[in-house]
Amino acid sequence: MFITVKKKTVELILVLVLVVIALSGMIGGTIASVAAKERLVPIYSVDTDSKKIAISFDAAWGADKTKSIVDTLNKYRIKGTFFLVGFWIDKYGEEVKYISDNGMEIGNHSANHLKMSTIQEEVIIKEISSVNEKITAITGKPVKVFRPPFGDYNDRLIRTVNELGMKTIQWDVDSLDWKGLSSGEISKRVCSRVKSGSIILCHNNSDHIVEALPMIILNLKNQGYEFVTMSELVYDDNYIIDNNGVQHLKKMEE
Repeated sequence: MFITVKKKTVELILVLVLVVIALSGMIGGTIASVAAKERLVPIYSVDTDSKKIAISFDAAWGADKTKSIVDTLNKYRIKGTFFLVGFWIDKYGEEVKYISDNGMEIGNHSANHLKMSTIQEEVIIKEISSVNEKITAITGKPVKVFRPPFGDYNDRLIRTVNELGMKTIQWDVDSLDWKGLSSGEISKRVCSRVKSGSIILCHNNSDHIVEALPMIILNLKNQGYEFVTMSELVYDDNYIIDNNGVQHLKKMEE
């Protein structure tokens, strides 16, 4: 009798151990899944039924084409967003004012064009806040969007940008204008990749951006696209960003 009870007890213990192991695996898998879902991602594009797109220009070096870009945008009655680096602002304050006075949006591109994933939170805050202050001092307007140099980011950066009340912006259409492509090549590359909610990356001082811009604008306007500023394109609240960086408006709960 004693032996029989002992055997059943052992069997029961083994069953319990197996159950615990199975549950641990399930819980561990759930935790890993949640962790993966919580990875922070910038906005690369926007999920929208409207044919709205945003064209953007990063400015870090040189400014001789900037006013021509703004004039071209105005000529076709469209708006763009310029992401400015702090030391560029220091050198080209007149251009900063010209961009703003002509109705374009100005975004933050950091103070010193550093790889933001390599610096600590306090440095990130200084890199971003100092540029916001410079832009607002010249334009009188708040800064709502930030683009990390080199497209480099990590969770710490995005979390810090969020805490500063701003949105981290990337792109889903890269013009590669900085590679010296011809105006025709730039235009073809951009227009073949655009979709509703796209964010186009250009640079204010690339070789052929001024010549490419009218071709891009006319082609996409003929396709029914509307150019808006970055803040007009992205959702301000009640949204999620999926793992591909697509910003979606949350659906109303039924």
